[in-house]
Amino acid sequence: MPTVFIGDAEIYYEDTGRGEPLLLVPGLSGRGSFWASQVADFSRDFRVVVHDHRGTGRSTHSRIRYSVEQMADDVLRLMDTLGIDGAHLVGHSTGGAIGQVLALEHSGRLRSLVLSATWAGPDPYFRRLFESRKGVLLSQGLEAYLRASALFMSPPVWISANDALLEAQHAAALAEAAPVEVTASRIDAILRHDRRAQLTEIRVPTLVIVAQDDIITPRFYSDELASRVPGAKLVVLDAGGHGAPGVAAGPYNAAVGAFLRAQAGR
Repeated sequence: MPTVFIGDAEIYYEDTGRGEPLLLVPGLSGRGSFWASQVADFSRDFRVVVHDHRGTGRSTHSRIRYSVEQMADDVLRLMDTLGIDGAHLVGHSTGGAIGQVLALEHSGRLRSLVLSATWAGPDPYFRRLFESRKGVLLSQGLEAYLRASALFMSPPVWISANDALLEAQHAAALAEAAPVEVTASRIDAILRHDRRAQLTEIRVPTLVIVAQDDIITPRFYSDELASRVPGAKLVVLDAGGHGAPGVAAGPYNAAVGAFLRAQAGR
């Protein structure tokens, strides 16, 4: 099982393909397997690295006060350990918040940035949604939290057609689950993330992508990002929900892949 020690935690990662480094950083669930529909495609042109965030999956379930800045620091330490000076980064949801921190505080480490279904800072909708999800987690446990979360992640028609797949995904997540308090701390971390005031300082080539029917990070969050990040390009997929990288992998990979390959001169 490939892991690296980053000083105070073991980080599980997978490293596939050759070319310029490309980091695919998942969202709040934190598991690199989220990118199963992207790795084979992108690894034809890039060295693709995925990892499980600290506090999730097969990485150390540290009992710390989580923050998006700490998550970004973990990504930097993973890059250092793997000998990656600079990389393209695709960050989904919480991964996109991590990408914002890196682009603002360590811009020299990023060659390009994809902000996938993410947000710049919390608003009342975001606060209500994640406070509700945290309430389910603390009152009913992780299994109930996962089942409720699935209803927000993907379009109803996809959920109806993929019940067995969702059951398998839930079983895998439960098998690697962190203590409830760790997941709750990670929710608190994203509720504190707010980089709105600094977005105009981002100078990394940026693509913003979202599905029109995303109800976790609705389209207007991406509109805000694209309007504030200088030179950012906005792509809106017709459908796919918050789980668009898996639900709508074809159009997602086409849009993200075209941007990344253009930045890499391919």
